[in-house]
Amino acid sequence: MSLFFKNLLAPVAAGLALLPWAMATASSVDPGQISISVARWLEKGHYSREKLDDAMSERLLQTYLTNLDYNRLYLTQSDIDEITAKYGSELDDAILTGNLDPAREIFEKYRSRVDARVEKNKALAKKDFKFTSDRMVQMNRQKADWPKSDAEADQLWKDLIEAELLRENLIEIKLPKPLETVRTPLETVTRRYDQVQRNLKEMDDEDIVKLFLSALAQSYDPHSEYLSKSDMENFQISMGLSLVGVGAVLRSDDGYAKVMEVVPGGPADRDGRLKVNDRIAAVAQGESEFEDVVDMKLDKVVEKIRGKKGTTVKLMVLPAAATDPAERKIIEVKRDEVQLKDQEAKAELLDLKGPDGDATRIGWITLPSFYAKMDGRGKGGKSTTVDVKALLTRLKADGMEGLVIDLRRDGGGSLEEAINLTGLFIPRGPVVQAKDSNGKITVSQDMDPTISYEGPVVVLMNRLSASASEIFAAALQDYGRAVIVGDERSFGKGTVQTVLELGRLMMPFGLSSSEAGALKLTIQKFYRVKGGSTQLKGVESDIVLPSLTDNPEIGEGSLKNRLEYDEVAPVKIADAMSATPLFLDELRERSKSRVAQDAEFAYITEDASRLLERIQKNEVSLSFKTRKAEIAAEKTRKDQRKIDRQGRGEALNVAAYELTLDDLASPELRSVAYNRKKDKALMEEVEEEAEKKDEAPEPDPVRDEAIRIINDLIELTTGPKTVKIKSDSSASNP
Repeated sequence: MSLFFKNLLAPVAAGLALLPWAMATASSVDPGQISISVARWLEKGHYSREKLDDAMSERLLQTYLTNLDYNRLYLTQSDIDEITAKYGSELDDAILTGNLDPAREIFEKYRSRVDARVEKNKALAKKDFKFTSDRMVQMNRQKADWPKSDAEADQLWKDLIEAELLRENLIEIKLPKPLETVRTPLETVTRRYDQVQRNLKEMDDEDIVKLFLSALAQSYDPHSEYLSKSDMENFQISMGLSLVGVGAVLRSDDGYAKVMEVVPGGPADRDGRLKVNDRIAAVAQGESEFEDVVDMKLDKVVEKIRGKKGTTVKLMVLPAAATDPAERKIIEVKRDEVQLKDQEAKAELLDLKGPDGDATRIGWITLPSFYAKMDGRGKGGKSTTVDVKALLTRLKADGMEGLVIDLRRDGGGSLEEAINLTGLFIPRGPVVQAKDSNGKITVSQDMDPTISYEGPVVVLMNRLSASASEIFAAALQDYGRAVIVGDERSFGKGTVQTVLELGRLMMPFGLSSSEAGALKLTIQKFYRVKGGSTQLKGVESDIVLPSLTDNPEIGEGSLKNRLEYDEVAPVKIADAMSATPLFLDELRERSKSRVAQDAEFAYITEDASRLLERIQKNEVSLSFKTRKAEIAAEKTRKDQRKIDRQGRGEALNVAAYELTLDDLASPELRSVAYNRKKDKALMEEVEEEAEKKDEAPEPDPVRDEAIRIINDLIELTTGPKTVKIKSDSSASNP
């Protein structure tokens, strides 16, 4: 924990040390003591400083019930009324006295309802469904009312089971041998309900306590969380989610293991097919048969995906961008370690060739995260700022005329690195403000007056760009130093968390113990130098491009109990940089004109509209004929696009050269295909497989347009060029 965090939380720790339960020893730690510790830290250490009172008790109950019965199907309104009347305003008192019996009793009520419902569902699934009904069924019920009665629940489940069976009948995945003898739809659905029942039976008291205390933490904000002892054992690969052996960060959502992040440089990232918000429906080991993992506990799913390095796991995935819930794809990934080197900043030198054959030389830096790692002597090890500065030096030496910094999917990282990286592009000055729970505001400054790169800059973001990446982009925007391009806004995570190992705080003399678990606690909020918070609002793009990630279901705004947006007083910044024109109006008009005529952006706009319509409609047909026609229409649409793309050819005439940190001293850079797969080692294999399937690499029109925008900015900033780079020039001799 940093000195700043220690100073911030010291008064809280001192207060807790006086309480009798704080004198427990490791062997006597019990769930009741843990609950008191979690509650007191949330009250006194959380940014909001909200009391655990009757109002919070009611919010906690709703969070706990929602986490248990996320789709509002197992419990009825009469159950909710009964539970609320008994516990609605009592949970706060119970927690503060170490009494977790209400949490256990509520869980047992839920478990009994699931047991009874599973038996009914298995009988319902055996009915002879014809799939000829013109009825529609609501698949996502998170915002729906609880069923008013058992009879209403029976009808809801009948429709849902029919929809599940229809979906399994519609799946048209050709499985490789020996998986051709797959289960029938009835067997698949029945085993799924058996798994739900089995999961609940396997849950012990630690699991129940974790569920309840996590609901308590999440009632304060979505980024606070209780981590049990078993979570702490995997903390280096968890951080409240689950980082598995294929390099994916998962979270339990709607009964599925949902992909929250594909770790840069990991096996799944190199493969390129697993996407954020994809949901994993089944897992197979090597050539074994698939095992359904819907409604399976997340840690169990993680165990099935993990494995020895070099072994293969198959994932049956529901694609996030699918317009039909029956769509599946199988992704085969070879397990591997995620090396820090794979997550380092990397660059490309791009020669954008004009009609006359001359080229504009553009630098492109991809930043997967804001990393910082200290070596054993406590001195600098890996550093985002040091690495980017080195890449900039080489790109400038090779004649770079403008720069794009790609922060798409950059979930953040080190605050210090975000501040220092900003300093490479601005003179000395403030970068970000932070406010703690006492209202104290601190301003973090870039103290280095030198600027590493003064040329035109575009920062590319999307709704998956969060935290430190938002701080960096916001600072460059406030200084007028860069044009922000991408989704309408970034993720909107403007809060800071620290992890408190509860055993250290509960034990006498600060003895360490993992028995009590830990609390991830939100303690600060970020603000831009101009005063606005990045919380909820994120960073708004200067130029918005159509994108499938530009979806309200992605981002802080989609999370429950989120902290709200607010502002603080601005701080003065240097006028020198902001006086440099960015020609935003002209750039917007040029980009708007190109986007309107770009077929790829038309596809994205169409797909995004259809996806949003499906989300808002939240219904699927129970007619096999209707659904089959919808699937056929989607296949026709995709096939036609492939034909159209072959007719159009490449969108840009670009010669690309790869630059990694290992290449800084190389006399010449490696020439690479502009639209290649990320992992060059897999390139031949991927291209060969794509050729077999008659598939071309998926275009990236956002990347193409970002290159056009930086080209425009170079032209508007520098005016007519007196020297141009010939198309046959090498990357090292411009």
